[in-house]
Amino acid sequence: MKGGLVDMKQKSKWLWLFPLLIVVALVGCTSKEKTTVSTTPDKEEGEKTEEISLTIGSWRTEDVAKYEKVIALFNEQHPEIHISFNPTKNTEYNTVLNTALQAGEGPDIFHLRPYAAGLKLAEAGYVEKINGLNGLASFPEEALLASRDEDGNQYGVPINLSSTQFFYNKKIFKDNNLEIPTTWEEFIALNDQLLEKGITPIAMGTKEGWLLSLLHGIVGPAIYEGNDFYQAVLAGEKDFTDAQFIESIQVMNDLKKYFPANSEGLGMDDIRTLFALEDAAMFPLGSWEIPVVLEMNPDLELGYFPIPSKGGQKTVTTWVDGSFAINANSKNIEAAKVFLEFLTTKEFGELFVKEFSMISAIPDITSDDALLNEISKSTANEAIPYMWVTNFTGGDPTTKSLLESELQGMYLGQVTPEEVAAKVQDNAKTWYTPFQK
Repeated sequence: MKGGLVDMKQKSKWLWLFPLLIVVALVGCTSKEKTTVSTTPDKEEGEKTEEISLTIGSWRTEDVAKYEKVIALFNEQHPEIHISFNPTKNTEYNTVLNTALQAGEGPDIFHLRPYAAGLKLAEAGYVEKINGLNGLASFPEEALLASRDEDGNQYGVPINLSSTQFFYNKKIFKDNNLEIPTTWEEFIALNDQLLEKGITPIAMGTKEGWLLSLLHGIVGPAIYEGNDFYQAVLAGEKDFTDAQFIESIQVMNDLKKYFPANSEGLGMDDIRTLFALEDAAMFPLGSWEIPVVLEMNPDLELGYFPIPSKGGQKTVTTWVDGSFAINANSKNIEAAKVFLEFLTTKEFGELFVKEFSMISAIPDITSDDALLNEISKSTANEAIPYMWVTNFTGGDPTTKSLLESELQGMYLGQVTPEEVAAKVQDNAKTWYTPFQK
């Protein structure tokens, strides 16, 4: 499963307590196909209601069967509204959706990227406001902020929370008498032990830039002490020339020796396969990968651990990973709102956790999956913001994408960690208000 990881302006640190889509990954699709549904004529009054047809656009091509179950549950209460789920390949979703919306077309309902990326569509007038939608009060304020503008207008219903952490192969650890690290020093020692035993420590590649900003989102807070540094960045009291931030980039460079030998040529599919086939001990990625790797290898003994910081705190990077929104040009906005109201219910949350093996944005939804429940607890107690997605998607290029390309250059020996930090700062200060004081 590929997440799309996606971006926004600064908010409070508590936003990260309600993490998770996306997955910094990519959004759904448009479709010209529509499933037409008629309401049943009222035999007594002889009146006919207008036919209803709704389409959903998404980047989740792998979830068609799962969304069919969601729609079936919705239809138990609303049989008069039939919905067609028409996803687009995740790498094409943004382009397809934007093109359709600009033409006044597109799906009635669509996956909205979290934070700044989604709000750009709202600012352009393509997204219907859903202020006062029944059920929104079910969510914590922090979760709603991922699709709310500065004027307080709500545009999306949050669906899932994502987190990033180190997954590990329990069997490899057990067979080699290895333990979960509780300090940063123990984490480095663990990697060295794996190397000595001829085992690839970390399944990671540098071919795709988004993997590198995601990896920095995991290990960076362990070096610059997470929320303290983040809050200082929000206030403009610290920036990316800070010694702690530069050290976090240096650590990224130092970790390369624990990657596979040909890491420059490895992308997401490659590193997932390495880990799923038990050719690497650890896999730093998102919670959305759990069902994917287990489908590839049902016998994989999968575990996870929060990365320990230099100060000894456990850290799990979290964010709201996408919402569902309504096309402002839809001819069936009221029917679309009925579906979005359904997405706020406990019934949907329970089905979502069961079928998608993800963390629901609806509070107090538990899973039969012990691993997912453990991660969910970590996101509530050890959350660190994934600031590249939530705060640094502005700029041209975006600060996030510039970080990614510069990290790729660093791994090729073209730039130093100090130069990476300086270039990221130069980009951010062109648009990030706290850095312009």
